Amino acid sequence: MPEFSIVDLKKEDFSVSSWSGGTTTQLAIEPENAEYKDRDFLWRVSSATVDLEESVFTPLPDYERLIMTLEGEMELSHNGGDMLRLPKLKPHSFDGADKTVSRGKVIDFNLMMRKGQCEGILRLLPETGNMTAMSLTEGILYCFKGSLSVFAEGAGEKSLSEGNALKFTGLSPEVRLSWRTQPDTIAVFAGIINNNTGGKNNGK
Repeated sequence: MPEFSIVDLKKEDFSVSSWSGGTTTQLAIEPENAEYKDRDFLWRVSSATVDLEESVFTPLPDYERLIMTLEGEMELSHNGGDMLRLPKLKPHSFDGADKTVSRGKVIDFNLMMRKGQCEGILRLLPETGNMTAMSLTEGILYCFKGSLSVFAEGAGEKSLSEGNALKFTGLSPEVRLSWRTQPDTIAVFAGIINNNTGGKNNGK
Protein backbone atom coordinates (compact mmCIF):
# COMPACT_ATOMS: atom_id res chain seq x y z
CA MET A 1 0.00 0.00 0.00
CA PRO A 2 1.36 3.49 -0.85
CA GLU A 3 2.31 5.83 1.96
CA PHE A 4 -0.44 8.22 3.06
CA SER A 5 -0.25 11.59 1.31
CA ILE A 6 -2.39 14.61 0.41
CA VAL A 7 -2.01 16.32 -2.97
CA ASP A 8 -3.45 19.70 -3.94
CA LEU A 9 -5.59 19.62 -7.10
CA LYS A 10 -5.92 23.10 -8.60
CA LYS A 11 -8.91 24.15 -10.68
CA GLU A 12 -6.67 25.63 -13.39
CA ASP A 13 -5.27 22.13 -13.99
CA PHE A 14 -8.62 20.35 -14.32
CA SER A 15 -9.60 18.91 -17.69
CA VAL A 16 -12.89 20.26 -19.10
CA SER A 17 -14.77 18.45 -21.88
CA SER A 18 -18.20 18.54 -23.50
CA TRP A 19 -20.90 15.90 -23.35
CA SER A 20 -24.33 15.83 -24.99
CA GLY A 21 -25.99 17.80 -22.16
CA GLY A 22 -23.29 20.24 -21.02
CA THR A 23 -19.69 20.20 -19.81
CA THR A 24 -17.70 17.96 -17.47
CA THR A 25 -14.76 19.00 -15.29
CA GLN A 26 -12.54 16.04 -14.46
CA LEU A 27 -11.07 16.38 -10.97
CA ALA A 28 -9.16 13.10 -10.85
CA ILE A 29 -8.83 9.80 -12.67
CA GLU A 30 -7.02 6.54 -11.89
CA PRO A 31 -4.60 5.66 -13.35
CA GLU A 32 -3.53 9.29 -13.66
CA ASN A 33 -2.53 8.86 -17.32
CA ALA A 34 -5.83 7.22 -18.28
CA GLU A 35 -8.12 8.85 -20.84
CA TYR A 36 -11.85 8.95 -20.14
CA LYS A 37 -12.66 8.48 -23.82
CA ASP A 38 -10.82 5.14 -23.86
CA ARG A 39 -13.11 3.73 -21.10
CA ASP A 40 -10.21 1.85 -19.49
CA PHE A 41 -9.91 3.80 -16.23
CA LEU A 42 -10.39 2.35 -12.74
CA TRP A 43 -12.28 5.30 -11.27
CA ARG A 44 -13.03 8.91 -12.12
CA VAL A 45 -14.28 11.88 -10.09
CA SER A 46 -15.85 14.82 -11.91
CA SER A 47 -18.31 17.69 -11.68
CA ALA A 48 -20.66 18.29 -14.59
CA THR A 49 -23.12 20.90 -15.73
CA VAL A 50 -26.45 19.79 -17.18
CA ASP A 51 -27.49 22.70 -19.38
CA LEU A 52 -30.55 21.15 -21.06
CA GLU A 53 -33.98 20.67 -19.51
CA GLU A 54 -33.84 17.05 -20.65
CA SER A 55 -30.71 15.07 -21.50
CA VAL A 56 -29.47 11.50 -21.93
CA PHE A 57 -26.50 10.27 -19.90
CA THR A 58 -23.50 8.78 -21.69
CA PRO A 59 -23.71 4.95 -21.48
CA LEU A 60 -20.91 3.41 -19.39
CA PRO A 61 -21.68 -0.34 -19.26
CA ASP A 62 -18.48 -1.32 -17.43
CA TYR A 63 -18.99 1.14 -14.56
CA GLU A 64 -21.10 1.72 -11.47
CA ARG A 65 -21.99 5.36 -10.85
CA LEU A 66 -22.70 7.66 -7.91
CA ILE A 67 -24.11 11.13 -8.47
CA MET A 68 -25.02 14.07 -6.24
CA THR A 69 -26.52 17.42 -7.25
CA LEU A 70 -24.57 20.45 -6.00
CA GLU A 71 -26.85 23.13 -7.44
CA GLY A 72 -30.36 22.89 -8.85
CA GLU A 73 -32.81 19.98 -8.85
CA MET A 74 -32.76 16.90 -11.04
CA GLU A 75 -35.00 13.97 -11.86
CA LEU A 76 -33.65 10.73 -13.32
CA SER A 77 -35.29 7.83 -15.11
CA HIS A 78 -33.45 4.53 -15.60
CA ASN A 79 -34.43 2.18 -18.45
CA GLY A 80 -37.77 3.86 -19.04
CA GLY A 81 -38.87 3.73 -15.42
CA ASP A 82 -40.55 6.43 -13.36
CA MET A 83 -38.77 9.72 -12.81
CA LEU A 84 -36.93 9.79 -9.49
CA ARG A 85 -36.36 13.12 -7.79
CA LEU A 86 -32.80 13.61 -6.55
CA PRO A 87 -32.73 15.83 -3.46
CA LYS A 88 -29.87 18.31 -3.49
CA LEU A 89 -26.64 16.98 -1.92
CA LYS A 90 -27.99 13.43 -1.54
CA PRO A 91 -26.07 10.65 -3.36
CA HIS A 92 -27.79 8.36 -5.85
CA SER A 93 -26.28 5.15 -7.25
CA PHE A 94 -27.03 3.49 -10.58
CA ASP A 95 -25.57 1.17 -13.19
CA GLY A 96 -23.69 2.92 -15.97
CA ALA A 97 -25.26 0.44 -18.39
CA ASP A 98 -28.73 1.85 -17.67
CA LYS A 99 -30.37 4.06 -20.25
CA THR A 100 -30.59 7.14 -18.03
CA VAL A 101 -32.57 10.27 -18.87
CA SER A 102 -32.45 13.42 -16.72
CA ARG A 103 -34.67 16.46 -16.30
CA GLY A 104 -33.52 19.73 -14.83
CA LYS A 105 -30.54 22.05 -15.16
CA VAL A 106 -27.99 21.33 -12.45
CA ILE A 107 -24.35 21.15 -11.45
CA ASP A 108 -23.51 17.69 -10.14
CA PHE A 109 -20.69 15.66 -8.57
CA ASN A 110 -19.89 12.21 -9.95
CA LEU A 111 -17.93 9.09 -9.06
CA MET A 112 -17.52 6.34 -11.68
CA MET A 113 -16.12 2.97 -10.58
CA ARG A 114 -15.01 -0.01 -12.64
CA LYS A 115 -17.32 -2.94 -11.92
CA GLY A 116 -15.72 -5.59 -9.75
CA GLN A 117 -12.52 -3.58 -9.26
CA CYS A 118 -13.49 -0.76 -6.92
CA GLU A 119 -16.33 0.60 -4.79
CA GLY A 120 -17.03 4.05 -3.43
CA ILE A 121 -19.02 6.53 -1.42
CA LEU A 122 -20.14 10.14 -1.81
CA ARG A 123 -20.88 12.33 1.18
CA LEU A 124 -21.50 15.96 2.02
CA LEU A 125 -19.19 17.30 4.74
CA PRO A 126 -20.96 18.92 7.70
CA GLU A 127 -19.68 22.23 9.05
CA THR A 128 -17.20 20.53 11.38
CA GLY A 129 -16.39 16.90 11.91
CA ASN A 130 -13.96 14.04 11.56
CA MET A 131 -13.81 10.61 10.02
CA THR A 132 -11.57 7.59 9.87
CA ALA A 133 -10.68 6.21 6.46
CA MET A 134 -11.89 2.72 7.46
CA SER A 135 -11.55 0.51 4.36
CA LEU A 136 -11.10 3.42 1.95
CA THR A 137 -7.86 3.48 -0.04
CA GLU A 138 -8.18 6.82 -1.88
CA GLY A 139 -10.35 9.92 -1.71
CA ILE A 140 -11.12 13.24 -3.37
CA LEU A 141 -12.36 16.23 -1.34
CA TYR A 142 -13.89 18.96 -3.51
CA CYS A 143 -14.82 22.46 -2.35
CA PHE A 144 -17.70 23.54 -4.57
CA LYS A 145 -18.44 26.72 -2.64
CA GLY A 146 -16.69 28.63 0.18
CA SER A 147 -13.55 27.32 1.92
CA LEU A 148 -12.42 24.93 4.63
CA SER A 149 -9.43 23.66 6.58
CA VAL A 150 -8.53 19.96 6.65
CA PHE A 151 -6.24 18.28 9.15
CA ALA A 152 -4.72 14.80 9.00
CA GLU A 153 -2.34 13.34 11.53
CA GLY A 154 1.12 13.04 10.01
CA ALA A 155 0.27 15.33 7.09
CA GLY A 156 -0.57 18.60 8.87
CA GLU A 157 -3.25 21.11 7.91
CA LYS A 158 -4.43 22.02 4.41
CA SER A 159 -6.59 24.96 3.34
CA LEU A 160 -9.04 24.35 0.52
CA SER A 161 -10.65 27.19 -1.42
CA GLU A 162 -13.60 27.29 -3.79
CA GLY A 163 -13.22 25.25 -6.96
CA ASN A 164 -10.16 23.31 -5.78
CA ALA A 165 -9.75 19.77 -4.45
CA LEU A 166 -7.50 17.51 -2.38
CA LYS A 167 -6.50 13.97 -3.32
CA PHE A 168 -5.81 11.48 -0.52
CA THR A 169 -3.78 8.36 -1.30
CA GLY A 170 -2.67 5.53 0.97
CA LEU A 171 -5.76 5.77 3.16
CA SER A 172 -6.13 3.12 5.88
CA PRO A 173 -8.12 2.58 9.10
CA GLU A 174 -5.35 4.39 10.99
CA VAL A 175 -5.85 7.63 9.05
CA ARG A 176 -8.11 10.18 10.76
CA LEU A 177 -9.28 13.30 8.95
CA SER A 178 -10.92 16.34 10.51
CA TRP A 179 -12.18 19.59 9.02
CA ARG A 180 -13.75 22.95 9.71
CA THR A 181 -15.68 24.85 7.03
CA GLN A 182 -16.44 28.53 6.68
CA PRO A 183 -20.14 29.59 6.70
CA ASP A 184 -22.20 28.55 3.65
CA THR A 185 -19.47 26.22 2.38
CA ILE A 186 -20.41 23.21 0.25
CA ALA A 187 -17.68 20.55 0.33
CA VAL A 188 -18.12 16.96 -0.85
CA PHE A 189 -16.02 13.83 -0.49
CA ALA A 190 -15.65 10.87 -2.85
CA GLY A 191 -14.07 7.84 -1.18
CA ILE A 192 -12.77 4.85 -3.12
CA ILE A 193 -12.07 1.26 -2.09
CA ASN A 194 -9.64 -0.14 -4.66
CA ASN A 195 -10.16 -3.90 -5.07
CA ASN A 196 -7.98 -4.05 -8.16
CA THR A 197 -5.01 -6.19 -7.13
CA GLY A 198 -3.93 -7.27 -10.58
CA GLY A 199 -1.97 -4.17 -11.48
CA LYS A 200 -2.99 -3.04 -14.95
CA ASN A 201 -6.70 -2.56 -15.45
CA ASN A 202 -8.09 -5.43 -17.52
CA GLY A 203 -10.97 -3.50 -19.03
CA LYS A 204 -12.55 -4.28 -22.37
